[in-house]
Amino acid sequence: MTRIVVKPADLDLESPGRRDYWVALEHDTMWGAQLIPLTVWVGPQAQRGKGLVAFGSTHGNEYEGPVALRLLLGEIDTANVTGRVILIPVLNVEAFRTGTRDSVEADRVNLNRAFVDGAGKQPTLAGISHRIAAFVRDYIWPQVHVVIDLHSGGNQIRFDICSSFHPIEDAEQSRLIADTARWFGVPLIMVYQNNSPGLLTSEAERLGKITVGTELGWGEAVLRKGVTYGRQGVLAAAIHHGQLAGKIEPIAHHADNTQKCAAIVDFECYVPAPFAGHYEEVLPCGARVKQGDIVGRLHDFARIDETPWPVRAGVDGIVVGQAWAARVRQGQFILCVGREQPWPPAGVR
Repeated sequence: MTRIVVKPADLDLESPGRRDYWVALEHDTMWGAQLIPLTVWVGPQAQRGKGLVAFGSTHGNEYEGPVALRLLLGEIDTANVTGRVILIPVLNVEAFRTGTRDSVEADRVNLNRAFVDGAGKQPTLAGISHRIAAFVRDYIWPQVHVVIDLHSGGNQIRFDICSSFHPIEDAEQSRLIADTARWFGVPLIMVYQNNSPGLLTSEAERLGKITVGTELGWGEAVLRKGVTYGRQGVLAAAIHHGQLAGKIEPIAHHADNTQKCAAIVDFECYVPAPFAGHYEEVLPCGARVKQGDIVGRLHDFARIDETPWPVRAGVDGIVVGQAWAARVRQGQFILCVGREQPWPPAGVR
């Protein structure tokens, strides 16, 4: 197949069939273009404003999502597409190139904080990250009602592998999101805080879209389970929301009804490192703990004769995430314990 280089305005996301693009955005630091890979399938029952988009590599050092979506490029049969499916395996191409969370050799912006007012429109918000946000807003959001954003923990945090969303006030939107999150098959469903400005998923939720994020791995690796969960979740969402024909069976923790749900909305769920040091895991992610339980220890080797600082659970619940790399900075969240929630909610399959 031939992947065509186009400017965003020349994308065809409406004509029947499959098209493979490099979407060209002006490069910040060389004479050239940032090329974002985008594949779209449009089926015979496609409706205006209806479709699914799945993003990989919103952060450049998270790899399970890009791998899962790249595999799906070779698996989805155009004949089975009934609506609209858009896959963008690498959204943040500049950060992906350097293997970093942010675009460190361009605007030094975290793309998942770039969905702010004026992004890509105002001169002070004109770097590549904000222009990607503008591209998504102007060309992707109008075409879809289902949004999947595939993240992993990078090199900072390891998670109990999860799908995720924010608290949603609209009851029907909340039900649809929770059902979509469950079909990934992951061990944990995470409901997380919505206070950080500029999140891709926050904006999609505010627009009323069925929006699910994930944390599919950690350590800048490609975990097999994470790829499996990511592929399953995208296919299930496309089928259940009318964009892809076929049937799909539950897998893993969805199939055996062992999924847990935890909310990390409150600040007391998080433990920041009081000093720079080396983190030692005591209990694994996914463990159920009580407030005050020791989950890890923080070592200060400049004070080698002192007792390591005990890292204690701030609330009763489930260990959602903790530091991955041993070396941590002062203020870095080194432990997150979520309050366990009833699961599944009423109406979720």
